[in-house]
Amino acid sequence: MLTVRDLHIHFHNETGITKAVRGVSFEVEKGKTTGIVGESGSGKSVSSLAIMQLLSSQATIHKGEVLFHGQNLLALPEKGIRKIRGKSIAMIFQEPMTSLNPVFTCGYQITEMLTLHEGMDKKTAKARTLALFKQVELPDPERIFKAYPHEISGGQKQRVMIAMAISCNPQILIADEPTTALDVTVQKEILILLKKLQAQTEMGIIFISHDLGVIAEISDTVTVMYQGEVVENGPVQQVFTNPTHPYTKGLIACRPKLHHRLYLLPTVENFLTGKHELEGEKNYITEGMLKTRRDYLEKTGTIISVKNMKTWFPVSKSWFFQTPTYIKAVDDVSFDIFRGETLGLVGESGCGKTTLGRSLLQLIPPTAGQVFYNGVDLRTLTDKAMRRLRKEIQLIFQDPYSSLNPAMKIGEAIQEPLKVHRIGDSDKARKALTLQWLEKVGLHPHHYDRLPHEFSGGQRQRICIARALALRPSFVICDESVSALDVSVQAQILNLLRNLQAEMGLTLLFISHDLSVVKHLSDRIIVMRNGKIVETNQAEALYKNPQSEYTRTLLSAIPVGI
Repeated sequence: MLTVRDLHIHFHNETGITKAVRGVSFEVEKGKTTGIVGESGSGKSVSSLAIMQLLSSQATIHKGEVLFHGQNLLALPEKGIRKIRGKSIAMIFQEPMTSLNPVFTCGYQITEMLTLHEGMDKKTAKARTLALFKQVELPDPERIFKAYPHEISGGQKQRVMIAMAISCNPQILIADEPTTALDVTVQKEILILLKKLQAQTEMGIIFISHDLGVIAEISDTVTVMYQGEVVENGPVQQVFTNPTHPYTKGLIACRPKLHHRLYLLPTVENFLTGKHELEGEKNYITEGMLKTRRDYLEKTGTIISVKNMKTWFPVSKSWFFQTPTYIKAVDDVSFDIFRGETLGLVGESGCGKTTLGRSLLQLIPPTAGQVFYNGVDLRTLTDKAMRRLRKEIQLIFQDPYSSLNPAMKIGEAIQEPLKVHRIGDSDKARKALTLQWLEKVGLHPHHYDRLPHEFSGGQRQRICIARALALRPSFVICDESVSALDVSVQAQILNLLRNLQAEMGLTLLFISHDLSVVKHLSDRIIVMRNGKIVETNQAEALYKNPQSEYTRTLLSAIPVGI
């Protein structure tokens, strides 16, 4: 149905020409899924945007063809491609919140497509939109038709995007990272939905992702991209069971495995440079090692002790009785964290994970209960005393870009908390300490004067880690700190956290919706649902013998294609 042949895309900027895509070729067959996998910047999304002529003004297609039923789409004028774009070839964009227009209702945005491409009147378009919402299994289609994007969940927004993409029965569907930021259970539902829609319509799908498990789950063939080039392609099982290129081998190896645990994850660089020392038996964590660590942690005592903590948010009051109703984000939660331990916290979006973490640090005041840090109830401290204590308890935020000041150089961002807490006797001493931390997290001294937008996502996360750990805290909360990163960058950050924990004796609360990552790093795991703890156990025991039905559901949703 679609053939991309020898595609070259160049970006023109102030410094010259960047050759973003070089000689990319792949095919899409009717009723089949072609997976495209690679890191951020490998050219995956740029190649797919070229198919629909949606590239930015800075980009030029230097060479190549995109043949759709024999017609070269790259040779079509804007008027010609507009008839195909959204109708014959549709796209699910990576971030549904930014792809949906915030000032229009979800229903309006789909009826607009139908009136434009199919010539339907408003009444017919609405009926078709409601039918699409049912087809993508959205609850209460009438409500969502009238809802604005911010009024529905991330998974629901993604379903609205899918409904929009399939509204005109496209022959080709391009899905660009459609499950990256979704919970594992919602991700599984979206993959099942796409397979079901494909079976019904026989559309061809281009599925773009950096998650090899997802690619293996849904794709028939896979194209592996690295630095703008295709380094490997073929049937998905053949490529993943018998990879030939070092980059593909590295991508597969650096993904945390469920059936065994490694102390440090292999990285793509290990394979590209031919260094495979992390594959050796010395890197495996055995049952004996786990038992020794459990015994050690139990002797160290608790650093954090949470007793019956509640964090409730008032929603509204009854007009008659003035009785408030609450969202019980954290509802009567109790647990301990041993000194030097990594405690994993998992659950779906909205279960209360982030609220719990911020309530621990008193960034969101708990409604009730007690939070002890080294025997001191943090809820009894004055604001001044709490500020002094903050250098010992730190938070690494989920989104490194939004947690850094875009106008502040990264050296100043790391140095600022040192100045606030009076660490170092001069600006010169604090700068020297900042430069040490840049090197410690794998960056360079010359990065000191750069702004956040000049770094990749993985580099920005390293900056946030340096900023949090430069204060030499005892307890750190990592809130979804690797969830949006490429699997190869994620492996580097997880290794960095493991090494820094061993070096500094850190205690970590590691919050994530990715259970394979949590198992790799954690000693024990807490599973949360609807504000409550449903299960707590040692990481290995929880995976081998989950006690709650909800934990079993989460585990069964993890892609196991490779």
